[in-house]
Amino acid sequence: MLKEERHQVILNEVRIHNKVLLTDIAELVKVSPDTVRRDIKELHDANKLKRVHGGAISLGFNHYNYANREIYSLEKKSRIAEKAVSLLKDGQVVLLSGGTTNLEIARLIPPYLKITCFTPSLPIAVQLLPKPNIEIIFIGGKINKDSQITIGGGPIGVLSELKADICFLGVNSIHPSDGVTEFDWEIVQVKKAMINASKKVIVPSIFEKINSVQRYKICDVGSIDLLITELDKNDPLLKPYRKNLALL
Repeated sequence: MLKEERHQVILNEVRIHNKVLLTDIAELVKVSPDTVRRDIKELHDANKLKRVHGGAISLGFNHYNYANREIYSLEKKSRIAEKAVSLLKDGQVVLLSGGTTNLEIARLIPPYLKITCFTPSLPIAVQLLPKPNIEIIFIGGKINKDSQITIGGGPIGVLSELKADICFLGVNSIHPSDGVTEFDWEIVQVKKAMINASKKVIVPSIFEKINSVQRYKICDVGSIDLLITELDKNDPLLKPYRKNLALL
């Protein structure tokens, strides 16, 4: 594979999944990790992604200070966010994980809506600040600098004492048989705790993340109550999920 082709593969994976691991990309494009490391450095120097330890993240990955144009598939994510926000009602307790789709949900929540939002995501907490009727409870702890969400015992302990009405669970990958998966073990533990802390779990995801698999499992598809995509809920592409969960 030519270098230009490798660069395009890397950028596509970063845009879809927000973060990639060097070893996974090396396996995908069938080259050595050192070659991928050099590719990522070149793309970083060209300001097309951000190099991090062990891989790379997209420029829009949970960074609320980046321009909207740097968020991949923003139009699709806005469509998903509109569907998600339509489910909210006054008085609810809502739990929001990180991710650019959830960031768009936070942006679109009407300022008149009176809800309580718990989140371990620093960008989402900041996004909610201007909304006067939303009570914001930031779930504190050690912050993962790449994803800008809190990890470890702190947030997991808080979540063990919570039962939210709705959890909007941002995901990296979802597959009908392999379930919901992630690339970061510590983030997996926080998301598992978020599922246990919620009466209803909703996954908002662009279709490009669907039918993909990462290395660490969060839950089976059956643990999710509702999957929201930019597609119509009756789209044939969603058929493998229809028997296990509701679609919107």
